[in-house]
Amino acid sequence: MILSDLIGSVVRCEGQQVGHVIDARLTPSGPEYDQPMPRLKIHGLLISPHTNSATLGYARKNVRSPWPIAAFDRWRHRDSFLVLWNDVERIDDGTVTLRPGHPRYSPMLVNSAVVVPEFE
Repeated sequence: MILSDLIGSVVRCEGQQVGHVIDARLTPSGPEYDQPMPRLKIHGLLISPHTNSATLGYARKNVRSPWPIAAFDRWRHRDSFLVLWNDVERIDDGTVTLRPGHPRYSPMLVNSAVVVPEFE
């Protein structure tokens, strides 16, 4: 699967549409973690209930932007959330189905790192 195939997909849980995939959070994996180009795995998916477009790069708390752009981007992505890859139950053509009862995490990045529990 190519990651770009997931972006824009409809996200459903228990038969209800909960949004669209707007981004993915990746994490290094494997023994080459400290190499210049480590292997990456999907840590989770960023879901927006209001739009299917990306965050314009302003998902980091320490990134500053002109206030009108920041305000518009916050409004567009209000109620967005991160779900861990383990909470993805199924992927079909254009649809991602989440596991019932999945937790929702903040989509904000702090110092370019996702602050959520580790999983294997």
